[in-house]
Amino acid sequence: MLRTGALILALLLLAQPWSGAASDKTVLIELELKSEAQPLGVSAGGAVVVGGLGSGGGFYWMPTTGVIFAGGLFASKVSRDGKVIVGQAVDARLRQAAIWQRGTEWRALGSFPNALPCDTFLSLANDTSRDGKVVVGYARNGCSLLHAFRWEESTGMVDLGSSVAGKTSQAFGVSADGQVAVGYQEQAGGFVEGTKWIGTRQERVPGADGYVGAANAANVDGSIVVGRICRPFAAGPGDPGYQNAWVWTRDGTQCLPPPKLRVATGGPLIIVEANGASDDGRVIGGGQAVASSPDSDAIIWINRRPAYLKEFLQANGVPDAFRTWVNTGAIKGISPDGRVLVGVGAALGGFQGYIVVLGSSPVIP
Repeated sequence: MLRTGALILALLLLAQPWSGAASDKTVLIELELKSEAQPLGVSAGGAVVVGGLGSGGGFYWMPTTGVIFAGGLFASKVSRDGKVIVGQAVDARLRQAAIWQRGTEWRALGSFPNALPCDTFLSLANDTSRDGKVVVGYARNGCSLLHAFRWEESTGMVDLGSSVAGKTSQAFGVSADGQVAVGYQEQAGGFVEGTKWIGTRQERVPGADGYVGAANAANVDGSIVVGRICRPFAAGPGDPGYQNAWVWTRDGTQCLPPPKLRVATGGPLIIVEANGASDDGRVIGGGQAVASSPDSDAIIWINRRPAYLKEFLQANGVPDAFRTWVNTGAIKGISPDGRVLVGVGAALGGFQGYIVVLGSSPVIP
């Protein structure tokens, strides 16, 4: 847990714009281990962090409150002003995409018109626009159909569909202006390709070898998109292309390598993904993980240069960062200015969340 002096410093950093002041220092805040708070999203300025609890339910965190139980099943993301949280809650015994505002109950969003659940699962919200008025995620109609959706008050839940008959699509992120949703479209062979929806029009994200893997997040206007698996078809699953995340801009797609390639015992797939980016694309966060395993190390890219988060912090004035942790997991969200990162890793006592506030002149070791 952060000591009192460092917490005061973090409060000051979170309260001010990234001015480049010489006194700014990089700070690591470890969330309460006993709560197993697992952050997934962060507001503009980093003043509100949201996610899920190990015991179930969503939470929000503010520097002045610590971890606060928010109910529901979990919280995925938060609007930039910190007032609207989206995630999943139970309504009429069904797990549904939902919206929550402090002081109100979770509001369930249902599914597509006349849709049926699969068991108790109906829908899930993954992200929201900066004002909380557009929500994206995925929804079911029975157990055979799972499609990405876009929701706003005037339209209700709109099915973004599938361009491949009988295959799934999902939306993981949305631009802050609400105009561009990002996620994946499953292909006939089962591979999921990075996808954008401009309104309801679907576009796949091109890469060096066909199309890239799933898209996870977009910036303010969808001009920057990040995701996982840059070169899935270069030479099969063993190719290092799987160990590259990617960033798409209007100039094309660039692979984001990890600090080093890993070799997993027994040969399981190792995947590198980017989960969030600042509005200008300067700061990107994600992780390098053994597929279907909790074994993962968080990565930060600054100006496209990679570093493991643990080594980055130790080189930027936090020498004891994560020294007793099993791994640093992955960075899950980044504030629009790129100054605040949130993530979850494995501590000795279980999963644990963390918040990183970058100093004014971060250095890649």
